[in-house]
Amino acid sequence: DFPILESLVINDCKYLKWDLDMLRGMPLLKDLCFIGNDAMTGNIESLRTLKNALESLEILNCPNVVGNFMDLADFPRLKQLGLRSTSVTGDIRDIEEQDFSVLKGLHLPKTVVGGDGYRFQRIS
Repeated sequence: DFPILESLVINDCKYLKWDLDMLRGMPLLKDLCFIGNDAMTGNIESLRTLKNALESLEILNCPNVVGNFMDLADFPRLKQLGLRSTSVTGDIRDIEEQDFSVLKGLHLPKTVVGGDGYRFQRIS
């Protein structure tokens, strides 16, 4: 456990066995970045323990990470969300007006309907 850790980056550790459930012991994480970690597993729903702290989430090229991106829709501080090359699913048509209220950047995998090659814009 690292109860006061605010930023965690794990990059290109292809054989590091890591599950997203392990983040429960890091409740103050604001910035989380995992890139190219083939052995990483878990469901992004387990990130709900970080709901009130998380500001930036990048999980890229981690094919064993699953879940529905909408599980993160009500995170009040989430400004950046990148989930490219994961097995996360969902449908951008499920996004409602109150969802992702402060989001500035969104990059979704091809496994999300409408998620590849589109730019997320808030129109008010």
